[in-house]
Amino acid sequence: MALRTENAAANPQIGHRPARLLPLLTMLVATVVSLAPVPLPGWPELTPAFALMALYHWTIYRPDLLPPVALFAIGVGFDLLSGGVPGVTPLLLLLSRAAVLSCRRRFVNRGFAFVWAGFAILTGAAMFGLWGLDSLLAWRLSSPNASVFRAAVTVALFPIASFVLGRSQHAFLGPA
Repeated sequence: MALRTENAAANPQIGHRPARLLPLLTMLVATVVSLAPVPLPGWPELTPAFALMALYHWTIYRPDLLPPVALFAIGVGFDLLSGGVPGVTPLLLLLSRAAVLSCRRRFVNRGFAFVWAGFAILTGAAMFGLWGLDSLLAWRLSSPNASVFRAAVTVALFPIASFVLGRSQHAFLGPA
């Protein structure tokens, strides 16, 4: 079951400032979870793109509550804390947001399978772009295996993230 969008005037809870911060807070939590150290070899390169999951959800259902400047700041913070190339994550987040916004009308009020397929396409494009950028910055063609695995794990975990984000949206921003 897909969540429906609604405007702020139809739901008096949305005017409540803490509720309006929910998308930003979930993006921050997703970023922190992505940065959490896991004692597995190669984990940093294979970590699921939790922030991409949150970005996709909020861009479809409440894009007004997750402004581009917040995505840019979260992306810069992620790059600085992860030791990545500064600017890569903000670019990824802003391009992903633009792509989802351009197709947003197709995903609103649709079944979950359709929304999930859209996320799979976005994730594939994002991971391919990161792999290409990584190869370009390293001046060598790197193996795409880690990117393919990361994309597969990210897409596989999306239903759980979507359920949690949908429930939090329903609880804090009102019924859809």
